[in-house]
Amino acid sequence: MEQDILTPLKNFYRKNRRLPSYSEMLKIFNVASKRTIYEYVQQLIDEGFIKKVNNKLSPTKMFFAIPVLGMIQAGFPILAQQSRSYLTLDEYFIEKPDNSFLLKVHGDSMINAGIFEGDLVVIEQKGDFKAEDIVLAEIDNEWTLKILKKERGRTYLEAANPSYPPFYPKQELKIHGVVRAVMRKLGGRFN
Repeated sequence: MEQDILTPLKNFYRKNRRLPSYSEMLKIFNVASKRTIYEYVQQLIDEGFIKKVNNKLSPTKMFFAIPVLGMIQAGFPILAQQSRSYLTLDEYFIEKPDNSFLLKVHGDSMINAGIFEGDLVVIEQKGDFKAEDIVLAEIDNEWTLKILKKERGRTYLEAANPSYPPFYPKQELKIHGVVRAVMRKLGGRFN
């Protein structure tokens, strides 16, 4: 039932960047009773999808969440086990939104780490970086995404593609962030 209510509201929100008024909901749900709309709204408030702010309806993080219906086996097939919870992608991919940003990947130097041309990477800025982290680095005033390596007291960068040599700084190596997640749209790349 909640998806039947949520889907038209999400569609309206995508188009108008706001939730509909009660009058607009009468048309959206093709009902004549404001009481029915009130019950729909109350159900969504009770389930945490929307809230009232200054007597206006406002979406919560849950409004933008996607249902997680269970688990699926990627090995041998098993009987389906279904459960229902909700997850927002920003909460899943981004632990510290105030210290994070996205970059679009260009090039093939990280393909063996599962990072491909056109992918989006979530970069988290933080102060301490360890060997084997995939980092956003500035090496001799040029920016790149590579694996941080430390060997015999020397810090350098390594690609995840054997076609590329190790990158040793001639002057300076600065680390600006670490990759926390990779996002890829199948059937096409992010534009």
